[in-house]
Amino acid sequence: MTGAARGIGRAIGDALLREGASVLYADISDAVEETAARAGERSGIRDSGRAIGMRADVTDRKQMIGAVDRACDAFGRLDVMFNNAAINKPAHFMDVTETQWNSILQVNSLGVLIGTQEAAKRMIAQGEGGKIINTASIASRQGWDTNVPYCASKFAVVSLTQSAARALARYRITVNGFAPGVVATELWEQVDRDLMDIGVSQRPGQAMEDFSADIPLGRVAQPEDIVGTTTFLASAASDYMTGQIVMIDGGMVMV
Repeated sequence: MTGAARGIGRAIGDALLREGASVLYADISDAVEETAARAGERSGIRDSGRAIGMRADVTDRKQMIGAVDRACDAFGRLDVMFNNAAINKPAHFMDVTETQWNSILQVNSLGVLIGTQEAAKRMIAQGEGGKIINTASIASRQGWDTNVPYCASKFAVVSLTQSAARALARYRITVNGFAPGVVATELWEQVDRDLMDIGVSQRPGQAMEDFSADIPLGRVAQPEDIVGTTTFLASAASDYMTGQIVMIDGGMVMV
């Protein structure tokens, strides 16, 4: 599980622990080790050995190979891979720089490619199939003029999911994704500050209010709203499903 130190990734990992899985929490943040150490406390389980934390950069193939190796050394095998790590830095369309573009695409898109490839190599070697699950976004379904690289990167996640699903089906590896909308996490708090910095909003919390004003279900999501779907995608219940993106956005985008 990448991008697991906080937010959606942490919630997904905790939910899997409650279902009896063993989870490697991976993140570029040093906080990931504490996240894993406290996973049992958050999840209400006693077997803390089923949760381990590891610092890893998803854009560095050697580090991702190390993360796969660590999971297999600790738990014996790799059955499910979540490519969840992502970054964002809002900017007006005409102000987007090559540096912003490259940094966001590196993490959000290349990171998914590397994570998928390295997980698939281990799953193929094991010979018993597996599941790869990618975090997309409502930004994978339409573009916003203040989140250009982020939207492009999440459109790429959809394409990578479909391409990998076709490539890996012969090995009984399914590849699916999920697309959250507005979720109350630390990432959104940072986006809120960034949007104020570029003049899109004038006060804290306004950006989330504006983005979520038309959510049919009438509220923003909490990370716990996401994990029912992610646990389903990681389970045998989704075995005959591949190449799909499940929207979990309260009805914001209906396609």
